[in-house]
Amino acid sequence: MDLCMRDLAHAFECPDSLARILDSAAQGVFPPPDGGVTVVPQAEERVAGVLAFTAHSVIFTDQDPEWVRTTLARTPCDPLAASMNPVFLVALAEKAGRRMNDTIDLLTLAEALPGAPDAGLGLVELDDPSHPRVVRARKFRDEVRVWRAAGGGVLILGRGVAGRWEAAIQVDEGAQGRGLGRQLAVAARHLVPGGVVWAQQPPGNARSVRVFQGAGYQAVGSEVLMVRG
Repeated sequence: MDLCMRDLAHAFECPDSLARILDSAAQGVFPPPDGGVTVVPQAEERVAGVLAFTAHSVIFTDQDPEWVRTTLARTPCDPLAASMNPVFLVALAEKAGRRMNDTIDLLTLAEALPGAPDAGLGLVELDDPSHPRVVRARKFRDEVRVWRAAGGGVLILGRGVAGRWEAAIQVDEGAQGRGLGRQLAVAARHLVPGGVVWAQQPPGNARSVRVFQGAGYQAVGSEVLMVRG
């Protein structure tokens, strides 16, 4: 384990600090709950954003850190909530020439599991670049792979923010209520190539939150992503 991983304060100063902060969080080591804000460069041009952990926020953007801190200080709310306040998020998106990607998400993760996923799912990998789920996933992730379940669902894996492996699932309307979503979320833990797999759920989508929790994913914080166009 190198110096940056031994000392989280030093990790914030490393050139690839966003990846290191995420790696530390995956190991259960979080930024100190001191009400502070860490501003780091984006890991890639494709996406900027905000991560809110317990009483500490991490903002990854190529904008001036001093502008970020000044704007946060002027946000009319509890300082602990400022980074996720709509006033600040709109200001950051406009400053960066970006838009929020849909909503504020609950960020969760789970450890990879050994072995193959349940054969009863009948997963078949799709090799069709024009498939709508493949097209959408490639806007936000690299190394995208998509599987179709025999029961009527889709599982997507790809490298997202700072290269982390991310999972997303979709269950056909006629197949809902049978536990297929949870099975697909568990399958992602078998299919990810080691380490951990991350997943985002809109907090208001209680069904999705329950699905991932039931599949062993644990809440880490909240996240907003900002993309071009």
